Amino acid sequence: MATDYDAPRKTDDELSEDSIEELKSRRTDKQSAVVDEDEAEAADSYELPGADLSGEELLVRVLPAQADEFTCSSCFLVRHRSQIAREKNGLLYCKDCEG
Repeated sequence: MATDYDAPRKTDDELSEDSIEELKSRRTDKQSAVVDEDEAEAADSYELPGADLSGEELLVRVLPAQADEFTCSSCFLVRHRSQIAREKNGLLYCKDCEG
């Protein structure tokens, strides 16, 4: 449920004045069984993790390493040479993995 943090807060006396019946009626008034069509379409197109993707074919164009790039020996991400933090035993490390 969304909370409006800008709304004035109720005191303890005001909170105790709300009866359980009033709270139940407010809750049922706000809820409806109508589903928005956009939400239904979004739910149909959403795939759960672990879904069977064996029938899917992915086309990815792989580029060779560029002259101004290196692969970090710690995180194995391809980075620009300006991100080299250190070189140890011939291995390059990026600024994020330097620590």
